[in-house]
Amino acid sequence: MAEENTARWLTDYKLPLGDGAKAGVNWLTDNAGTLFDSLAVALEHGIDALLWLLQTPSPLALITLLAILVHLLHRRWLLTLFVVAGMLLIVNQGYWKETTQTLALVLASAFICMAVGVPLGVAAARRPWLYAILRPILDFMQTIPTFVYLIPALILFGLGPVPGLIATVIFAMPAPIRMTHLGVSSTPKILLEVGDAFGCSPWERLVKIEFPHALPQMLAGLTQAIMLSLSMVVIAALVGAGGLGVPILRALNQVNIGKGFESGIIIVIIAIILDRACRLRQPRRNN
Repeated sequence: MAEENTARWLTDYKLPLGDGAKAGVNWLTDNAGTLFDSLAVALEHGIDALLWLLQTPSPLALITLLAILVHLLHRRWLLTLFVVAGMLLIVNQGYWKETTQTLALVLASAFICMAVGVPLGVAAARRPWLYAILRPILDFMQTIPTFVYLIPALILFGLGPVPGLIATVIFAMPAPIRMTHLGVSSTPKILLEVGDAFGCSPWERLVKIEFPHALPQMLAGLTQAIMLSLSMVVIAALVGAGGLGVPILRALNQVNIGKGFESGIIIVIIAIILDRACRLRQPRRNN
């Protein structure tokens, strides 16, 4: 009986977490609606510009350009052939338009994540108190279900690619912050002491010592951000972002195994291409 009374008391005095979140979103809508509308327009123009770059050239021209770029970066014919074969398969299956829409969303998300995540990671590496504050926030961003913050994103930005981009950025942002922090903070002290001995300023030490040492971790953060962004394509399609999530949702609604498998394979191909393209070139070993 006492346990029931305790449980009833806890229920009767429920903390207003949901009401507080609703009130906060309503306040933002009423007082900062113009700001969010301007931000939505700017982000939508950025996505449209990426779509124009990806959709204006013919698919074969873009595939050729991508293959040349990958080969120049890695000098591996097998990877270049895989890029060409994978992209030609996408064209053959009739998903080129959806693929370019997904690529635009992923590239925009990766750019924002790196533009914000790298400076935050550097600042957190130099200020332990800042990382102590950021750590629970990053944990919250990575663990909270995406649909929870997709609801206020819809209210603030409306239907379209922008709320999908916002949700994707929130989900993928912790990766570059953590990896940049790891790379910069793990710079050997002897290298920092050498830089100080040669009279390097804090900026020179960052650019000439810490960034080169942290580059593998930063690129790992970039690839993680890209992979996490690709995992959001279905959720982005739910709010009107388009892309490869649309045929997946249609396949799910129609229980269409073939269409779902086609879309899934294409996402895997895009993920492999982007992952391999963003890795550091591995030096050849002389036996």
